[in-house]
Amino acid sequence: MADGTVTELATAHARPVAARRYLEVRYRLTPWWLKVFVVWALSRVVTTSLLVLFASWQPRNYWTGPHPGYLGFAQLWDSTWYHYVAVSGYPPTLPVDAAGHVTQNSWAFLPAYSMLVRFLMTVTALPWDLLSVVVSFAFSLAAALVFFRLMRRVLPAGTSLFAVVLFCAAPLSPILQVSYAEPMFLFLLALALLLLVTRRYALMFPIVALAGLTRPGLLALALTLGLHVILRWVRRDRDPFPLPERALAVAITMFTGLMGFAWPLLAWAVTGVPGAYTETELAWRSDYIGYQSLLPLTPWFQAAGFWGAQWHLGWAVYPLLGLIVAGFAALLFVPAVRRLGPDLRLWLASYGLYLFAVFFPQSSTFRLLIPIFPMLGAAAQPRAWWYRISLVVLCVAGQFGWLFICWWFDGYDWTPP
Repeated sequence: MADGTVTELATAHARPVAARRYLEVRYRLTPWWLKVFVVWALSRVVTTSLLVLFASWQPRNYWTGPHPGYLGFAQLWDSTWYHYVAVSGYPPTLPVDAAGHVTQNSWAFLPAYSMLVRFLMTVTALPWDLLSVVVSFAFSLAAALVFFRLMRRVLPAGTSLFAVVLFCAAPLSPILQVSYAEPMFLFLLALALLLLVTRRYALMFPIVALAGLTRPGLLALALTLGLHVILRWVRRDRDPFPLPERALAVAITMFTGLMGFAWPLLAWAVTGVPGAYTETELAWRSDYIGYQSLLPLTPWFQAAGFWGAQWHLGWAVYPLLGLIVAGFAALLFVPAVRRLGPDLRLWLASYGLYLFAVFFPQSSTFRLLIPIFPMLGAAAQPRAWWYRISLVVLCVAGQFGWLFICWWFDGYDWTPP
């Protein structure tokens, strides 16, 4: 009897161990793309639930009636402009106010996302509100898949997958499933960075061309490419940089710079106004500081003066600005960020400089920070279970906070997404 009892206890103990090992083996054998898909799908369930919750709270507003459905709630804010581009295109004459200043108009919104949805509308006869959201969902999944492949170039598989978890659960991840161009641009940017890291320069040309017509920011990628060429040249003794690769790298750098100016040049050609695109962008800034010319490297100082007055901080806001800039620069040298490799760090530095040079900080700045998503690879590196669970919980809480502050509309709002 004693021997039988021992055998039964050993068997009972072995069953959960065997089951755990079986699950571990099955997990290791699961294709990477399926793991990413599961992460993406679960995250979309959470984010969709939050969006539906906020839609049920949404009062009547400029865009919808009270308590709109999910598709209606996904059409707030700049979604209207993307829809307008899809159905009406761009004005050949810039609208101006009584003082002659250019007012808000569709030239601020690049055409690729809207034209893709318009094409699908023509082919399927389905409405904008449905197709625009479906396209965003599709590109968010594609971006998650490419992001995993990008992280795998520099990080272990488990860490890369957790970086995808953070990407899908990030505080601004609701933007991945509304009628905005961000998901499309993130996919194209992640693919361009993956091609850069793997040095497949020739394949970057069509990606860069499409990205340059999707969202602003390509000048930052041109700077990244230029610095990449310089770095490879300096390191050519340790890392060969043969002439064919050198020629392609220089060519894609020049092409990316050209595409960075393509939309402003096209706006000039159509409207006859040299600064048509820039003046249109500045129309949104005028709500804060009035109409002023764009002088690179000054917007953050202008914002410091404006927000310092709003918050009664006076000159104390300028040291705060210095700490933000210095903190971002120092972050690029943290060991976890250094493990991302030189190319991704060059992108982070270039895009940070680009934002500092041309954008006026306000609530939309959080959305404009989305392209620094490779930084999530650094945040994903600690492996403690409590750290990872806490970070995901904070991300989901951040989604709630961002939806409440920036997307949900309460009638009078200075915090657009």
